[in-house]
Amino acid sequence: MTINSSLTHTDSAIIAAADRLTAASATARPCPPVRDLLGTTDVDTAYAVQQLLTDQRLTAGGTVTGRKIGLTSPAVQQQLGVNQPDFGVLFADMNVTDLPEVPSRRLLQPKAEAEIAFELGTDLTDGDLDLTQVRAAVARAAAALEIVDSRIADWDITITDTVADNGSSGLYILGDNWLTLDEFEPRDVTMHLYANDGLASEGTGAACLGDPLEALAWLARTARDYGHPLRAGQIILAGALGPMVPTPPGTIIRAELSTLGNVTATFSKDNA
Repeated sequence: MTINSSLTHTDSAIIAAADRLTAASATARPCPPVRDLLGTTDVDTAYAVQQLLTDQRLTAGGTVTGRKIGLTSPAVQQQLGVNQPDFGVLFADMNVTDLPEVPSRRLLQPKAEAEIAFELGTDLTDGDLDLTQVRAAVARAAAALEIVDSRIADWDITITDTVADNGSSGLYILGDNWLTLDEFEPRDVTMHLYANDGLASEGTGAACLGDPLEALAWLARTARDYGHPLRAGQIILAGALGPMVPTPPGTIIRAELSTLGNVTATFSKDNA
């Protein structure tokens, strides 16, 4: 994409950052961080990059299926050197639940996180969007694995890098045991994640902003503020319950979430 000379400096930076991330995806070669274009604190401009990339994906035929919330766990924030949550957009082709293996070739630097997935039964567009309102909006929930990925080389990211890069989204897998919120309490869930049968990560629902429903309330308000509120039928990945785990080709991941059950993923050995 050629940057028009009449664009503002911010517009030019948004386009340049989007182009850099798009090239990394197209070539399967991680790129330098985009913070040289966006700075390290201008989250609004980083979300403008994310929205530009989302619009391009929609134009190409993509379908939005929900959102993912990132950086909700203090452990993950510490891993990445950031101190606030963010969100990314989920598309239909990111859901690999029904595939026999996670296609490693679609990923650059993948890591797995165990999370709770919420399916919304009503829109979250009006009102205070507080804990009571978002709880009532949840139709059901399940265990999930988010396969996070970064187009930024070596995961060398700040908040603006990861926001621009669609919240470092990759793929996701949903468990098959769906419960209503009358049947379990998200903040009380305990999680153990195993990589090739070795315990690699553990945590609780309380590690996700104190309560995954609080993370959902934060997302509902933030998404509305940015002009794209949450809708009925969307899937929301509420955020990691513990540290991320690298998943090179051939890795087998199994997450055990109390009450919600297990969710597994086998990463294909061929990443070519």
